[in-house]
Amino acid sequence: MIVLASRPKGEVTPQNFRLQEATLPDLADGEVLIKNHFLSLDPYMRGRMDESKSYVPPQPLDKVMEGGTAGEVVASKHPGFSVGDKVIGRLGWQLFAISNGTGLTKVDTTQVPLSAYLGCVGMPGVTAWYGLNQIIAPKAGETVVVSAASGAVGSVVGQLAKAKGCRVVGVAGGPDKCRAVVEEYGFDACIDYKAGNLAADLKAATPDGIDGYFENTGGEILDLVLARMNPFGRIAVCGLIASYDGQSIPVNNIRAILISRLTMRGFIISEHPQFWPQALQELGAAVAGGKLRYRETVAQGLASAPEAFMGLLKGRNFGKQLVKLV
Repeated sequence: MIVLASRPKGEVTPQNFRLQEATLPDLADGEVLIKNHFLSLDPYMRGRMDESKSYVPPQPLDKVMEGGTAGEVVASKHPGFSVGDKVIGRLGWQLFAISNGTGLTKVDTTQVPLSAYLGCVGMPGVTAWYGLNQIIAPKAGETVVVSAASGAVGSVVGQLAKAKGCRVVGVAGGPDKCRAVVEEYGFDACIDYKAGNLAADLKAATPDGIDGYFENTGGEILDLVLARMNPFGRIAVCGLIASYDGQSIPVNNIRAILISRLTMRGFIISEHPQFWPQALQELGAAVAGGKLRYRETVAQGLASAPEAFMGLLKGRNFGKQLVKLV
């Protein structure tokens, strides 16, 4: 297992983690033993490593790093689970875990691969679905901009918005990611924020202004988008990765919220369980039908998780960042 050894001071370092072994106790009645096949690495984990006030308690020190998992039941004394069942849960950064079944969900891998249940048919996909449908609520013909457009959440937002008849503009880092955003995910345009022409490129890609914005990053992109929002535009704030290491992210165009009568709403997807069944059904059907495309960056082995997580925070991943354990 990997535990949180110390809290970061600024950027995350390998010294913040510790790989250690533990002995598994015997199964009690009502318990299952799961062998995790995949770990999900997600940006929100960075906030939990700090002790500052947030929407969830901080990750405890010297305890296994918490996070989403996908695996297989290898022993069971639980009437609801059988050996061989594929399950997703939040069992953390470890190869084996014992559970009483709470929070475990059996999944069908005949049409949707197991790893996808941690990505576009899991929390990131539902995050995209909710922010787009419940906050931005775009109409056909409107312009939607998506930051971190090549990532696990952003790529789904764009594809869902295109299916609604929107003009969709992505923002991503580097020509390879932007090419995939347009050619693989079907966005109308993608702006490479690393090219140094962000303001001019955003203006050129949104000639009719911006009606909806899905925010994953914060920083300069948010500021420039605010200035181009149309009256009564909607902004769904999913993440602010630009500030996760403690940097301040000043916003100069805050008055646009008033002038353009904008709605800007943050959300935490775990607080909206009533929407998960519909979202997962639609996303699963889209993946099974080949209508929703996705990419994965897969690190190999439990020991690779810290470096993969640090790479995720630097934008080195392409699509959903996973760790393959078996």
